Parts: sequence; structure tokens; C-alpha cells
Amino acid sequence: MRGSLKKMRTQLVNRGAQYQLPIGDEFVDLNALIGQPIRFKYTGRITCIECNKSTKKSFNQGFCYPCFIKLAQCDMCIMKPETCHYAAGTCREPKWGEEFCFQPHYIYLANSSGIKVGITRHTQVPTRWIDQGAVQALPIYKVSSRKLSGLIEVIFAKHISDKTSWQQMLKGQAEAIDLISKRDELIQLCQNDIDVLRQSDQAADIALLTEETVVTINYPVDHYPIKVKSFNMDKDPEVAGVLQGIKGQYLLLDTGVINIRKYTGYEIDFNA
Repeated sequence: MRGSLKKMRTQLVNRGAQYQLPIGDEFVDLNALIGQPIRFKYTGRITCIECNKSTKKSFNQGFCYPCFIKLAQCDMCIMKPETCHYAAGTCREPKWGEEFCFQPHYIYLANSSGIKVGITRHTQVPTRWIDQGAVQALPIYKVSSRKLSGLIEVIFAKHISDKTSWQQMLKGQAEAIDLISKRDELIQLCQNDIDVLRQSDQAADIALLTEETVVTINYPVDHYPIKVKSFNMDKDPEVAGVLQGIKGQYLLLDTGVINIRKYTGYEIDFNA
């Protein structure tokens, strides 16, 4: 099978993460391949996921340079939503910003390589949690815009990490955490800053979620690597080994791990 890679599609079925790998127009059921040998070979061709033009280098996980510098989805405010500059009239694509950023977002706690705070659009639950390799997740606030979610995340990040250690996440199953208790503890710590934020925005835009339950996610992994060794298809175009598991956007082979999202737009030959 030959085609361009895209990030793996995921579903949560009975607490289990189900994965499909898009290769061109085809989809490979990866869960069914656990325990079997697979092989990728990068052909040397990269296609921009936005304009479909060939590019020598991928920027921001799948874009050519012209698209990277002009698209709002590639701007720094996507990574740091608290820096949103739509109100200043400088958004790269105001219409796209209105559709993407001005919709409900969740602030959540997750347990991937330990507890962290994160944000996601309401349409990306539970996809975002699976992509991060979270084994537990709990929404704690619902807000009306991406910027507002980013401002709350910054407040929580004073007391808790907002990043995942991908190496640690891939080494095994994180120990269970009482996310309800951590939520209550963090809300107390952050209450004053949240109140200040409420005074600068409509209070109705920040809804505390007290009735949500913890979502548990299991991943199709037979064996976790003792030492995390990453494949780099830019240096070595061939990736081969027995598929021992899938977690986040990573395939765990007996020969190393590969971040599929990193190689979005790369054309490969795939065999299983």
C-alpha cells in the first residue's frame, strides 16, 4: 500500500482505544496488527496537507512553508491560545478564527505521564485525550472560546504541569490518580485568579463542571519499551519491526517507536 500518512484516527470503544492509520485514501485497522510484523518505507516525497503541493520539508506536522506562514492554524496562538490576537484585528484568517476559536472549549485534567492540565475543543473529546496517551481524563471547566480556555490553563499551570513527558508515557501504564480530589484541590488554589478572570469576561462564559466523571482509557499494548528509541524517517527511510502496541500517536515496535503525527504528509510504502 502506498500513500501519504495522516495522524491516526481514534475511537473510544468500551474504554478501549481503537486506531486506524490513514495511508492515502485507505485506512489500516492497526489494533488487528498487534503482535505482527509491519514495515514502512518513506519514498522521499512529502505533500502539504493543506494545498497538496510537494514540499522538501514539512513544517508544523504536514504543511509546506507558504501555508505554514499564512494559515491561522499554524500561528503561535494555536499553541498558546492565551496570546490570541483576534481582537487586535491581526488574525491571519478571521473567518477561520471565528469558526475554530469561538466555540466551546474544555479545560481538563489528564493522567498521561502524571497529572497535567490541558484544553480542547468540545468536538475533540475524547480524541485529544487519546492522542496524548492519557489513561484518565476529567473535564473541569467549559468556556466559550479558545482564548478563555488558554487563560484558565495558564492559571492552573502555576500549580500543575501543562505538558506530557512522551518518553515516560511510552514506558508503561501511569498509576491511577484521584482526579476528583485533585480537581477540588486545584480549584481552591486557583479560585482567586479565576474570580479576577470572571470580572474581565462574562461570568456565564466560565462554567465549572462538578458532575463530570473520570474517563478511563485503555490502550492496545502487549509490551512497553524498556528504553524509548525513536525512528527518524528523514535519516533512515525504513521502519520495520513487530507492532507491540499503540499509545497516543505512537506505534510501539520491538525495534523502536515512531510518532505518526510527526510524519503527516510523508508518502510511504506500507506492508503488514
